[in-house]
Amino acid sequence: MDKIVSLSGGDNIAELQLYLSTVTDDQLVAVITNSALKGKKVGTMIKGIFKGSPPNSTEGSNRRLLVYKHCIPLCESGDLQIEVATDIIGLLMLETHTLTGSSLAQLASLFVEAIKMGKMGSGKSLELFPTVLTALAACEALSYGKGELSGEEYKKQLINTLCSSRWDPQCVIHLTTMFRDVPLSLEELQFLVEKVLRMFTKLDLQEIPPLVYQLLLLSAKGCKKQILDGIINYCKEQDLRQDEEQKHEESLDLEVQSIPQDQLRHVEGTVILHVVFAIRLDHELGREFLKTFKTSYGDLCPFSIALLLSVARIQRYEEQVFDLLKGAIIKSFKDEQLQQGSKFLQNLLPEHCSVAQMILDTVKHSVFGWDHVTQGLVQLGFFLMDTFGPKPGPFGKATEGSTIARTPTQQACKLGSQVLLQGFKMHEPIRGEILEQVLNRLVTKTASPVNHYLDLFSDIVVSAPMILLESSSKLTETFDHLSYLPLATVQGLLKAVQPLLKVSMSLKDALILILRKAMFSSQLDGRKSAVTGFLLLLKNFKVLGSLASSQCSQTISSSQIQVDVHSRYNSAANEAFCLEILSSLRRCLGQQADVRLILYEGFYDVLRRNSQLASSIMQTLLSQLRRYYEPEQDLLPPVKMEPCITAHEDQVYLQEPLAHLMSCTVHCLLWLQNMHHSTNSNAGDSDDEEEEEGYQSELHTILESITRRMVKSEIEDFELDKSAEFSMGSSVGVKNNIYAVLVMGVYEVLVEYNFLKANYSKTRFEELIELFNRYHKLSEILKEKAGKGKVSSHKTPRSLLSLGFISTLLTVLFRDSTQSKEEALSVLRSSSEFVRYAVIVAVQKVQQLEETGHTDGPDGQNPERTFRFLCEMTSVLMWRYTNIPSVVEDTGKKEKRSSLSHLCLEGLLRLFTTCQQRYPDRMAQLLSNMDIAEEDARPDDGSVTEMNFFYIRQFQRALLALVSGGEEDFNSKEAQLLVSILSVLSHQLKPSSQQFIQMITWTVKICKETSFEDSAFAKGLLSLLFNLHSLYKSPVGLLLELCQDIHSQLGDIDQDVEVENQSHFAIVNMKTATTVALLVLSQVDKVLDEVDWLIVQKKNQTAANKSNSSEATQTAGLQDPIEKAVTLQLGTLLTALNEMIQTALLPGTGTITLLRELSRTYTTLTTLAKYYIQICSTQPGALPARFEKLVKLSGSHLTPQCYSFITYAQSGEFSGGGADDKKKKKLNEVNTAASSKLLRETKAIPNLIFSIEQYEKYLITLSKKSKVNLMQYMKLSTSRDFRINAATLDAALQEQDDNQETTETQEPKQKKRK
Repeated sequence: MDKIVSLSGGDNIAELQLYLSTVTDDQLVAVITNSALKGKKVGTMIKGIFKGSPPNSTEGSNRRLLVYKHCIPLCESGDLQIEVATDIIGLLMLETHTLTGSSLAQLASLFVEAIKMGKMGSGKSLELFPTVLTALAACEALSYGKGELSGEEYKKQLINTLCSSRWDPQCVIHLTTMFRDVPLSLEELQFLVEKVLRMFTKLDLQEIPPLVYQLLLLSAKGCKKQILDGIINYCKEQDLRQDEEQKHEESLDLEVQSIPQDQLRHVEGTVILHVVFAIRLDHELGREFLKTFKTSYGDLCPFSIALLLSVARIQRYEEQVFDLLKGAIIKSFKDEQLQQGSKFLQNLLPEHCSVAQMILDTVKHSVFGWDHVTQGLVQLGFFLMDTFGPKPGPFGKATEGSTIARTPTQQACKLGSQVLLQGFKMHEPIRGEILEQVLNRLVTKTASPVNHYLDLFSDIVVSAPMILLESSSKLTETFDHLSYLPLATVQGLLKAVQPLLKVSMSLKDALILILRKAMFSSQLDGRKSAVTGFLLLLKNFKVLGSLASSQCSQTISSSQIQVDVHSRYNSAANEAFCLEILSSLRRCLGQQADVRLILYEGFYDVLRRNSQLASSIMQTLLSQLRRYYEPEQDLLPPVKMEPCITAHEDQVYLQEPLAHLMSCTVHCLLWLQNMHHSTNSNAGDSDDEEEEEGYQSELHTILESITRRMVKSEIEDFELDKSAEFSMGSSVGVKNNIYAVLVMGVYEVLVEYNFLKANYSKTRFEELIELFNRYHKLSEILKEKAGKGKVSSHKTPRSLLSLGFISTLLTVLFRDSTQSKEEALSVLRSSSEFVRYAVIVAVQKVQQLEETGHTDGPDGQNPERTFRFLCEMTSVLMWRYTNIPSVVEDTGKKEKRSSLSHLCLEGLLRLFTTCQQRYPDRMAQLLSNMDIAEEDARPDDGSVTEMNFFYIRQFQRALLALVSGGEEDFNSKEAQLLVSILSVLSHQLKPSSQQFIQMITWTVKICKETSFEDSAFAKGLLSLLFNLHSLYKSPVGLLLELCQDIHSQLGDIDQDVEVENQSHFAIVNMKTATTVALLVLSQVDKVLDEVDWLIVQKKNQTAANKSNSSEATQTAGLQDPIEKAVTLQLGTLLTALNEMIQTALLPGTGTITLLRELSRTYTTLTTLAKYYIQICSTQPGALPARFEKLVKLSGSHLTPQCYSFITYAQSGEFSGGGADDKKKKKLNEVNTAASSKLLRETKAIPNLIFSIEQYEKYLITLSKKSKVNLMQYMKLSTSRDFRINAATLDAALQEQDDNQETTETQEPKQKKRK
């Protein structure tokens, strides 16, 4: 060895060559191995060997080859030190180009063999392989088999062999790294990438990230999409496997996981980081990545969503990613909605993947240290909530929506808040930011509604109160803005932070300071907010000794806050604190009516929560009431009206809502009395008792006295007169109005007070009816005056009766049959006006509940109690409606107003819709409570359907009874209400149930047998039928029958044609046909929506199948079920439209809608033709015969008729019956109407012609592609520019000779009219 080294050091090469030729191969090999293992001078020695082996001599080149063949396995063996191996490989690389072609070929096959055998463990020597391949490619010719190949070809063969052979999983990464340096053609690259992606599943999980990294580096050469798709699909499959295993695990007790979940998530996280890093460096890769998801959201999965959100952190992609996700989410929700609404689509397509669920999964997965994703999730959450949150209504009012998300936009907003809430719970680092952003939005978005942020905020408080206390400074900052925020926001915010105030003294003190400041705010809203805030505090800080709140609604409590509210500073401090707040609130009694109103509305709830405050609250109310009470017993009226109003700049304003003050006093008083009755058994402190007795008896005396004198008072005593002015335009009118409303309110409050005090004594009830009559007289005057005004601006003021009282009242009026009460109740029942009034107020209250989610008066804010009252009212009204036939009360007919039955029905409809809006899960309870008294019997599923169906049958009977009467007895309004109720109740039936099918058959039967000429009723009934039908099967057959009916009723456009008289549905008649036609056309629109949607789904599928084309060829033979369904739907639709087009529709909306639907039909046909063009370009001859038939049908049954209908629509010669002069008169009327509508029509007609011509254009293209002549079915369209009618022309020329001048002015007008 030393000899070789010393010789190579000298200049004498010949001597070195000589010496080397004496050394045998074995010796040489041994020398190299020894020196390599010792790591001494091996590089110099190899250099020496190369120096003494000239490449042009055979001996020299053989020796070189020997060195290569020996060093490669030596480096792979792993026995050498890394630096030594690197040195050796480096040397060999430098000398590669000197090897001869055959030596290179031998070396290359050595490599390939080694790889096949899996001997390339460390992958060190693989660095040499690209150099060998490059050198090979440069060779002229190499012997291959028996012939020769050029170096380039030989290299291709080698790569092919290499990629086709089995790879050892250990060397996949080394090979991928190696191929980065090999020049490859595109096909070879694709082959390689596919091979590597297939190897993914065989590798250990930990090896995936480095391999992904190498692949991404390789992507610089091309195949970017293929690489990205491969990585995403691998992760998607792993996720699915993980989910499956978790499901199994729940069913089996013990199952070994093939991959631990946290390990998988960490690997995925690393992969995401690699991909994002690569995209940062290579924008082409980024573009490819986003392109993958632009077409359809079907390719998304939790992993790819996480990847998208990480990519969104790169500035240039941020907007694109969020737009893409927004589109996918909304489209996913819309598709879901479309599919749920149509049985036809459910049968054709399986459940579709929900993007929302994927996003929530991503949130779950991100727990495992995906910090790079969480930021994107927060952004996404707020992006969705901002984009899809509720929009401000007219005049900036927030529309009070129900809490259930129904439309796709609402669902998307809900998804945003779920993402944020889950993110908040799981990730410490983003909590601060989420909280800050929510609070910022509450403060800044004053113009638009912020209910969705308030809901999110209160969820956050409940889920993690302790975390919020850490950032209490942010909360106090928000409190600073309270007096400038809208009232609704303040209420929501304070309700949400309530649980925190009980724990954090500092927060509570800060809030009180701010509320005190707000009490003196110059803004009215600020003062209102202060009152609201103080009342909330009073409700929630218990004074010791207050009665248990079992009778009250539950207190807000959070599982994580276990602080006893009565401990330490609480009871005494709370009392002082509450009294202090009360004294602040007393100041409000001198402020505007709005502020006082809030106070009166809130006192009752405070009292129920904090009964210890009774005396101070009652004293406050008493002193306030005394201001307006006339103590002289003989003076009428008993209340002073003057101080209730105030004037400002010629405007009169209400200063004291007297009726509300009295209402509040009465409710508090009665509640306290009940409490004392129930707790009287325990004797209390005598002083308190006496004091309480004092104000209680005084209040009773005052109320009794007011009642007595109010019965005696005439209207004139209140400075009102029936002929006085009540218009809202003048200050006199305004003053009179305020007085009238106040007096009516007082009467109402007294009615409730006296009813509850009367204890069913007859004389008291007679007095009560007297009070009511006075009230009624006043309200009639107001109604009459309001009716006379130009605008009936006057709404009936909201009734002051409480929901609970109304519920009790209805029950005793209609259902109480106790003997002892009989006599007294007959007094109330005999006054029909009073009974009507009770029902009307009930309807009004329920309506308020439906619109805002709460009612005025006590318990209005308490959902549990409200629901109980709803149940009671439903059962009473139901009983009243079903048990007393409307024939008995026919008096309503002669007067112009609805009967009592009708009112009960209206009440029931309101109750059912309210329950569906506000308590969607408790509909069953509402229905079961109607009959069953005990509440604990929770109905099970079967009985629920039965129950629901029982009521449906009751209403069906009622409707049948109405319909089977004569036309003159038919009460249209009642029938429409019944139909509305049926449609609300039918929502509760499962479409698969027997009852649902019975409901459909019954509706069809009614439609077929009822022939009343009432278009509103017909519209309601058919809408119900369509809604049911779409959940059962596709409605096209139904549409066809209806179109035939309409055609035979309205007659043909060509007056000479007799239409055969077909009547499937009696409900279609001359009177209703036009209404029905519009309904049918809206259904046609729906069918076209579904068909369009299906075609789009098919297109996406075809595009997906193109990439894995092996499957596509197999299915070509069979016709696809979706294509078949689409063709059949369109076929039936064309036949239906063919009937419709020949119908003499009256000009106006009907005609225009029909023209619109026709052009939509052609657009859909065009889309279908385009789809087949796409198919035929890949598989010629794949045009189904069904489609050909459809084209034939459109050519024979639709296009020619379209043109004649257009001529008809433009001619203005709508069929007018009767004599000629009548006809002309009608024609003129129609013409004026037509010319006013011309602008609208002009658009519909050219659009239709354009879509017909587009359709024909694509058919020509399709004919060429599919080699089927489709145009043979199309007749060329009439040229519509010239339609010369000889007779008309002669007449015109004749006229022209008679008077030249007039023609010149007249002609253009006539023409325009055409």
